[in-house]
Amino acid sequence: MRLTRAGEYAIRCVLYLAMHHDRELIGRKEIAAAMDMPAQFLGKVAQQLAKAGIISIRQGSQGGYELAKRPQDIALLAVIEAIDGEIFLNDCIHRPNSCDRQTICSVHQIWDKARRQLRNTLGGVTLAELAAREKRACSGRSQEQPHALQG
Repeated sequence: MRLTRAGEYAIRCVLYLAMHHDRELIGRKEIAAAMDMPAQFLGKVAQQLAKAGIISIRQGSQGGYELAKRPQDIALLAVIEAIDGEIFLNDCIHRPNSCDRQTICSVHQIWDKARRQLRNTLGGVTLAELAAREKRACSGRSQEQPHALQG
């Protein structure tokens, strides 16, 4: 399983919104510029996020995006699966009837266990946690820059 570019952009979008959840609406161009992604592609990704109930979109000149839920109520897994679909590591887990060896395959249970562990890990991380980490990382970086200029 590999996260698609659309999935990556969805995470960046929702992370930015979580970091600024105190603001009512944030424009697409602002998010795209801040999170280093094409604004047009973000528009397409945002439609999928809105359809999944993760963000709300307000159209018009005063429009923008906002989270449809509190950041602590949005799991990273939900964002990924809103764009890329449910995570499956192997076709035999996704479509059990596609494999004649399912009942005897020694690897089948490993694929299933790995899938459950990955989903539990991604489902156990909220956007509130990620936003807090991102803010700490950004503030640490901005505090280091003045020291670098002195030397």
